[in-house]
Amino acid sequence: MAPVSNIRSNADAAKFSELKRYVRVRQVIDDKFVEFDFAIGDPSLYVELVLPKAAFDTFCHHNKVEIMSEEQAAAVDADMEKWRYGDEK
Repeated sequence: MAPVSNIRSNADAAKFSELKRYVRVRQVIDDKFVEFDFAIGDPSLYVELVLPKAAFDTFCHHNKVEIMSEEQAAAVDADMEKWRYGDEK
């Protein structure tokens, strides 16, 4: 019988692997590199990455990412502004 911690870890890993992954392309540099944000689960919590174009395509395919729409990007930006400067009403 597997220890409880292994069962929990496997369950957590399964839940994590089901989380949606988001990519927001910031810019393409000289048609060689892609600068982008990558988020798992919550598009407002992301890391900034740069990859060669071919590696970016592989990365997106492997992670089954959703490319963020302009509306999604605007919502993330608005939320960031609210947290940075406060919410004026």
